[in-house]
Amino acid sequence: MAAQMAVLSLLSRCLHASPKTLRPSLLPKVKARGVAAAVTQRFSTAAAIEDPIAPPVQVNYTQLLIAGKFVDSASGKTFPTLDPRTGEVIAHVQEGDAEDVNRAVCAARKAFDEGPWPKMTAYERSRILLKFADLLDKHNDELAALETWDNGKPYEQAANIEIPMCSRLIRYYAGWADKIHGLIVPADGPHHVQVLHEPIGVAGQIIPWNFPLLMFAWKVGPALATGNTIVLKSAEQTPLTALYAAKLLHEAELPDGVVNVVSGYGPTAGAALASHMDVDKLAFTGSTETGMIVQELAARSNLKPVTLELGGKSPFIIMDDADVDQAVELAHFALFFNQGQCCCAGSRTFVHESVYDEFVEKAKARALKRVVGDPFKKGVEQGPQIDDEQFNKVLRYIRSGVDCGATLVTGGERAGSKGFYIQPTIFSDVKDNMAIAQDEIFGPVQSILKFKDLNEVIQRANASKYGLAAGVFTNNIDTANTLMRALRVGTVWINCFDIFDAAIPFGGYKMSGVGREKGIDCLKNYLQVKAVVSPLKNAAWL
Repeated sequence: MAAQMAVLSLLSRCLHASPKTLRPSLLPKVKARGVAAAVTQRFSTAAAIEDPIAPPVQVNYTQLLIAGKFVDSASGKTFPTLDPRTGEVIAHVQEGDAEDVNRAVCAARKAFDEGPWPKMTAYERSRILLKFADLLDKHNDELAALETWDNGKPYEQAANIEIPMCSRLIRYYAGWADKIHGLIVPADGPHHVQVLHEPIGVAGQIIPWNFPLLMFAWKVGPALATGNTIVLKSAEQTPLTALYAAKLLHEAELPDGVVNVVSGYGPTAGAALASHMDVDKLAFTGSTETGMIVQELAARSNLKPVTLELGGKSPFIIMDDADVDQAVELAHFALFFNQGQCCCAGSRTFVHESVYDEFVEKAKARALKRVVGDPFKKGVEQGPQIDDEQFNKVLRYIRSGVDCGATLVTGGERAGSKGFYIQPTIFSDVKDNMAIAQDEIFGPVQSILKFKDLNEVIQRANASKYGLAAGVFTNNIDTANTLMRALRVGTVWINCFDIFDAAIPFGGYKMSGVGREKGIDCLKNYLQVKAVVSPLKNAAWL
């Protein structure tokens, strides 16, 4: 609990710091409803309807990065990247397709087969990664501003939490670069046996739009530490920070062709990368539905290994011994963080029947205090959803919850009159068979469910196709131990949530993915294991 309170305290300090210190279930489509004046007054939405604040950064990189150079796409096509605060165009970005992916893969293959990167000492690779981390710190404010402008997340969150997490993770993997080694193993006979861990080759990487730069670091860090080369496709909604970060990698003296960045759409650039015959390994973060397509494309091409970090519908379980005030605050953070656009969001809030009514009332009061507005404005907790597609999807789920009989406790409407803002929304009396309790909404919608006992909540929490994460809030160590072993998920946070240390592995059970990101386990994704056996003559020992 202390660790989580520290995180929440940091978030609070970020939201009140001086600016000078800041570094789809198939549901019927419905239109967003207007916001009645009485409803608007319940939320701090003024910032959402003001003229947007001018971002303190310029867009300098909109081309593809291939073989160390920024170049136009082969087709000459561009696509717009939009400001979620207004829906207006920020910049037109070069649109990569299959031909550009092929150019990037060829550059990565040449860098791996002929270039200096895999032949460098591990210490030298580590040095370049450390220099890159220093450059991320140096350009913290510009990267954070680009992230906020392109994605809509609060600037204070990006500048004070996410960009520092990126540099920390890069330093973590820089530390691993010269500590990856093989083994000498004994054999049943006169043979010398070496087990080598070798870089896998050209890694294809596809990252999502909800944490663009953080996912860039999660993918690039371990792949570079192990000596691979990379072709990375950024999300079409948020291409700007990947290009900026790749430029900084080259400032850190990364050889040309080692990291290539292609901006473009999933069905064209993404599919081309997943099915490319000269890509040796694929890593994807995104929805479960798209992950299934990616895995099939990889299998149908050259059977390249695939790691997948996919969707979730994480249970957040609040037991009868909970301090309700602390539980409300932590459950609020678990769901509403990053506009609810988090794969591991605690989106099924299970509350014991003895504290259920009190929890619902206090959760409502906390949601009404949440500050929704321009993410560049000091003190704002929640910015807009990423785009109109996600905005309308969330509103469809809200309408579905009402139609299915859940109680709309608060929210449920658009916030403000422009942009993709949605009021913090809470449903009570939610049943397990409702779409809002089963599907990944990826928005600021909290579903509160009631349970009676431990065995019941274990069964219900596990009755999901997902298994990414779970939260447990209890003062009873025996209850905590029972739940941590019974829940079929990749991460269990006990009296905390969203703790993402660089060393902690992250990934899911079931349809939440394959493999792990971060930590030592992630290194295995980018290494081949080779056994080398040779005879021993007149060996002094075996």
